[in-house]
Amino acid sequence: MNRRTLFTLFAVLAILLVVAGCAAPAAPSGAPAAATSAPGEEAAATGDAGSTLVIAISEDTASLDPGRAFETLPSIIHKATYQTLVTFPPDSVESVIPNLAKSWEISEDGLTYTFMLDENATFANGSAVTAEDVVFSFNRMKNLTGNPSFLASGIASVEAPDASTVVLTLSAPDPSILAKLVFGAFSVVSKADVTANGGTDGADAATADTAETWLNSNSAGSGPYVLESWDPGVETVLVRNENYWGAPAAIERVIFRNIPEAATQKLQLEAGDIDIAFDLSSDQVPSLEGNADVTVYQGLSDTLVFLKGNYNPEVGGAFSDPKVMEAVRYALDYEGLRLLGGGDTVTPASMLPVGFLGAMEANSGIARDVEKAKALLADAGYADGLDAELAYPDFTFAGVNFGTFAQKVQADLNEAGFNITLAPAEVQVALENYRQGQEPFGLWLWLPDYRDSLDYVEFLPDGVVGTRTGWVADTADADILALRDALKVETDDAVRAGQFGEMQDYLMASGPYAPVIQPGLQVGLRSDVQGFVYNPQWRVDVSLISK
Repeated sequence: MNRRTLFTLFAVLAILLVVAGCAAPAAPSGAPAAATSAPGEEAAATGDAGSTLVIAISEDTASLDPGRAFETLPSIIHKATYQTLVTFPPDSVESVIPNLAKSWEISEDGLTYTFMLDENATFANGSAVTAEDVVFSFNRMKNLTGNPSFLASGIASVEAPDASTVVLTLSAPDPSILAKLVFGAFSVVSKADVTANGGTDGADAATADTAETWLNSNSAGSGPYVLESWDPGVETVLVRNENYWGAPAAIERVIFRNIPEAATQKLQLEAGDIDIAFDLSSDQVPSLEGNADVTVYQGLSDTLVFLKGNYNPEVGGAFSDPKVMEAVRYALDYEGLRLLGGGDTVTPASMLPVGFLGAMEANSGIARDVEKAKALLADAGYADGLDAELAYPDFTFAGVNFGTFAQKVQADLNEAGFNITLAPAEVQVALENYRQGQEPFGLWLWLPDYRDSLDYVEFLPDGVVGTRTGWVADTADADILALRDALKVETDDAVRAGQFGEMQDYLMASGPYAPVIQPGLQVGLRSDVQGFVYNPQWRVDVSLISK
C-alpha cells in the first residue's frame, strides 16, 4: 500500500458544541479526518470585547517555557499563546488536523514528514512564522534535555529547505509522531524573540540557554493570546493577541487563579467571583444542580492516579522488592477508592487508562486480598509489619484531593501489615523529589503527553517514569525490554493492542506500580459562559469561550 499521503485542509468549523472529552485512541497512522477549522478561518465567538474570564485551578506550574514545561496548567496556557504544526479538533483527539502546517506528506518508509506552512501565519510580534522558527523550536526543546525532551528522542533531524517547508526525519518509524507534535512542547516560538533573550538551540542548550526567565513572563508564539504575567502560586494572566492571524478571541483577558481547595472553588463559583472551576469534587455536584447560575460538565478523565515504589535499593528500601509492591496492589480497596472518587471514576486494570488502544476493561484488575498481601509481606521479610512513609503532593487535581486519597491508601495498607506515615509536600518540592527519583514510595498522577498508548511505555525500564522509580534496563528482565523495543516501532494497531495487553499484565505482575483510580471530571461553569469544550489534550481552549 502506498503510504505517501497528502493531507490538506478543506473544511471550516461551523458549530462548537459542549461535548464529553473523547477517549484517546491510537495516534493516526494513516490519513487524518478532514480538518474542521484553520486558525485563519475560525469565527470568533460573540461577546463583550472587554470581558474577563476567571478560571480557578490548582496550579502546578514549574515553568512556562514551552521547551521545559511539563505540567497541566501550562498545557492550557500554551494552547492559548502558542501553536503547533498540527492539532486536534476542539472536541476530539481521534485525528490530527492542520494548524501552522496547512498540509504534509509522509514518505513511503514512514521516516520523513514534509510540512508545508500556512503563509498567513504570524507571531504576536508581527513577523511571519517560518520554517527556520520551527527548526529552532524543535532543536531547542530537544537539546534543553528538559522534562519533555524525551518526546523528540526519535527525531533524527529537522530541516528548512525553504521558508515555508519543514522536513522532519525520524530515526525509526513512530506510529505516534503526529500525536506527539500536538503537545505543547512542540510549540513554535519566535526564534528572533527567544534568541534575543538568551535562547539557543545548540547542542549545549541545556547549559547555555537562559531564556526561561524571559519566557516565564513573556510569550513568543502565534496563538490568540499573549502572556501578560505569571505570579507563581497566585495567578497567570493572558491578554488577547491583537496581532493574531486568525479571528480574534471574544474574551479580552483570561485569569487563571490558583485556588487549590475544591470547597473554595465552589463557593467562588456560586458567588460569581470566578467563571470556571476546574477542580470540583463529585460530592459537590448535587448541591449545584438546582442553581440556575451554574452548570457542571461531567465525564471521565484520562488521568491515571497511581502508587509507585522505587526499584533502586539505595532509594526504595523495602519498596525495591517486587513482592512488597505486589503486596501493595493486593492491599488496596479498589471499590472504596472508586467510591471516594465518585462520579464517573473507574479503576484501570493496569497502568493504561480506559479508552486507550489495548487498555483492559475498567474495574477488571486485581481484587483486594488482605491475607495475600500479608503473606507477600511476610515472604519479603516483613512478617511483623513494614514501617514506611507515603509521599505525595499536597494539592487537588480535577477534584482529586491527594491528601484524602493518601489517607485512604494509608488505611488500606495498614490493614494489611503496613504502618504508613503520611508525608505531604508542597507540589513543587514533591515534583522535584519525584522527578529526581528520590522517592521510595509515592502517590502520583500521569496525564498523557500525547494521544497514544505508546506514552505509557514510559512506565517501563528506562522510560521517564521507569527511571523515576529506579527501574533501569541494566537490572530489568530481558523479556520486558524486548516488548518495550517492539512497541516503539510497531505500526499495526491489531498487533499493538496485543502488545499493550502483554505490557499491562507484566506491570501488574512485576512492576513498581499500583493503579489507584482513573477519576471522573467535574468542571463548574457560570451559566453565561459559552463555548466551553473539554479536550483531554489541553483541557480547554479559552479562545473558543465567550460570555
